[in-house]
Amino acid sequence: MIIGILGLIGVCGYGAYAYKSRGKMSTSVFLMQLRVAAQGTVVAALTVGVAYSLSQRLLHKGEKRE
Repeated sequence: MIIGILGLIGVCGYGAYAYKSRGKMSTSVFLMQLRVAAQGTVVAALTVGVAYSLSQRLLHKGEKRE
C-alpha cells in the first residue's frame, strides 16, 4: 500500500509539472487523464501486493518463518 501511495504522489507530482506543457489540451481532459494514471498506479501496486501475499501463503506453506 505504501508503494501505491508513493506512486500516486509521483504521478500527481509529474502531473503538476507537466501541466505547463499540456499544449492546447483543455484542463478538464488533462486532469481526467491524470486521474486515470494515478488510479492505475495505485491499483497496479495493490494487485502486486495481493499477488505477493497470496504466493507467500499458498506456495511457501511448508517453510517456517522466524
